[in-house]
Amino acid sequence: MKRLCTLILAAGMLLGAASGASAIDFKAKGQWLMGFGVGDTTLINKTRDGAAANKQKYNNEDMFQARQRVRLQLDAVASEALSGTVYFEIGSQKWGNANQGGALGADGNSVIKIKRAYIDWVVPQTDLKFRMGIQGVTLPNKAGGSAVFDTDVAGITASYQFNENVGLTALWMRPFNDNYAGGNWRDITSNNNRNYLDNMDLVALMLPVTLDGFEITPWAMYGMRGKNTGKFADYADSELSDGYPNFTLAPYSGNRGEDNWLPNSGRTGKAYGSMFWAGLPFAITAWDPLNIEVDLNYGYVEAMGRYDAPRDGGAWSKRSSTERSGWLAKALVEYKLDWGVPGIFGWYASGDDGNPRNGSERMPSIDPYGNFTSFMGDGNYGWGPGAGYVDKGVSYAGTWGIGLRVKDVSFLEDLKHSLTVAYWGGTNSPSEIKYMDTAYAWNYGTDYSDGPYLTTEDSLLEFNLINAWQIYENLEMNLELGYIVNCIDNDAWKKAGARDTSFEKQDAWKAQLIFAYSF
Repeated sequence: MKRLCTLILAAGMLLGAASGASAIDFKAKGQWLMGFGVGDTTLINKTRDGAAANKQKYNNEDMFQARQRVRLQLDAVASEALSGTVYFEIGSQKWGNANQGGALGADGNSVIKIKRAYIDWVVPQTDLKFRMGIQGVTLPNKAGGSAVFDTDVAGITASYQFNENVGLTALWMRPFNDNYAGGNWRDITSNNNRNYLDNMDLVALMLPVTLDGFEITPWAMYGMRGKNTGKFADYADSELSDGYPNFTLAPYSGNRGEDNWLPNSGRTGKAYGSMFWAGLPFAITAWDPLNIEVDLNYGYVEAMGRYDAPRDGGAWSKRSSTERSGWLAKALVEYKLDWGVPGIFGWYASGDDGNPRNGSERMPSIDPYGNFTSFMGDGNYGWGPGAGYVDKGVSYAGTWGIGLRVKDVSFLEDLKHSLTVAYWGGTNSPSEIKYMDTAYAWNYGTDYSDGPYLTTEDSLLEFNLINAWQIYENLEMNLELGYIVNCIDNDAWKKAGARDTSFEKQDAWKAQLIFAYSF
C-alpha cells in the first residue's frame, strides 16, 4: 500500500505542477496487458537427484495461469532541448497470488516499480544530446535482436549527429553496485566486507552510418566487474531481470552453486576482471521490397580464478577456468509482398570444445533478447502469463539454426497471422556433457538467457503461430501458439556420463492469449 501511495503522490505532484509552470507540457502514455496461458514449457518431464532417489516430476508449475501488467510513462517536456521521463510498472501480477496483489482483497504491495527515470537535455548552441538516469538501452543490432544487451539500466548516454549520414553515441552504464551482503568465508577480507568489490561498469561507443539503401552501426563495449558482483543476498529482493541476475558470463558447466555458475568465485586474488564485446550490424534496403540484414558479434570475459567442474556424480572434478569468449553471426532475408512478408533467417554461434580447463567458447552476454522466434525468444510480446515460459529472450550462444517465416498475412480486415518454423542445432562438444547437470542444462528460461545446452548431437524444432486482431485502434487481442519438438539425444547424454543421467525428456508447448490496451 505504501508503494501505491508513493506512486499516486508522485503522479499528483507532476500533474499538479502543470498549473504552476505552464511552460511545461505533460504527456502520458502506457499499456495494460492481460494474459491467460496454458502450457508446459520445460524440456524435462521427470528427473532424479542422485542415484538412490526416486524420479520426481521436474516442472511443478501450474499448467494454467493468468497475469496482468500495467506500464505508465509520464513525460515533462519543457522544450525540444529539455525533458524528463518517469516510467512506472505495476506487475506482473499473478491472479490469485497474495504477495503480488492478485489474491482476494487485492492489497499486495510488492509489484510497483520505477522502471525508468531519466532526463534528456541538449547542450546549448550544439547538437550534443545527453540522457541521464535509469533508461532503456539496446545495443545496435539487426537480424534477430540483440544477443548481448537489451534492458533497463542506470547510466549516461551522449550522442552527436555530425551530419545526416554519420553520428556517434557514447554510453556509460552501472548495472550492478552495492548488492553484496558480505561475510563469505572464502573471501580474504573480513566479514565486514559488505558491498566490497561488487560493482560492474560498462562503457560503449557506437557509430551509426546511414546511406542511401544501406545502414551500418559498428560498436564496441568494454566493462569491469568486481569479484563479488554476482553474489546477491537475495535474488528475489534484488529484482534483477524480473527476479534473477540475467547475465551469462561464466562457463555453463559444473554444479550451479555460487562458486561455479557465477563468474566471481571467492577463490581468486583478482579484484576486478575485464569484459569486452563488439558488433557489426548492417542492413541493405536498396533493393526494396527486398530486405537483407546481417549481425556479427564477439564477446570476451576475463577469467576470475579457477573452479572445480565436478563429474561422475561428483566423485571427482576437473580444475577449470572461468574465462568465456565466443562469437555469433546471424542473418535475415525477407521480401515484402501484398499478401505478407516471407523470409528466411539463420545463425551460427561458437560452442564449447569439451575442455573446461581452458574456459568456455560460448559468447557471453549481459541481458540478451534474441527475437527470431517467439517461444525460445522475444519475437512477440516477450511477456507471458506462465512463470516458466521461455519467451524471455535468448543469446543463441552454443547453437546454430535456420528458419522460415511468413508474417503479416491477412485474410480479414484487422486480423493478421505470422507463422515461424525454426530448426535449432548445437555447436557444443558432447564431451562437455560429463560436467553438466541435465536438469539445469535443459531447463531453459528460469534464471538464464543462454538457452538449453545443445551439443552437436542434439536438436530442437520450434513452431510459432501468432494471430493478432486489432479490435480497436488501441486494443489488440493476441493469440500465440508454440510447440518445441525435443530431439535432444538421450544416448549421447547418458554415454558421456552426465551427472544426472536419470531423466525423461518431453516436448514443450504453450498457448497464450494477451489483451493489450496501449495509448
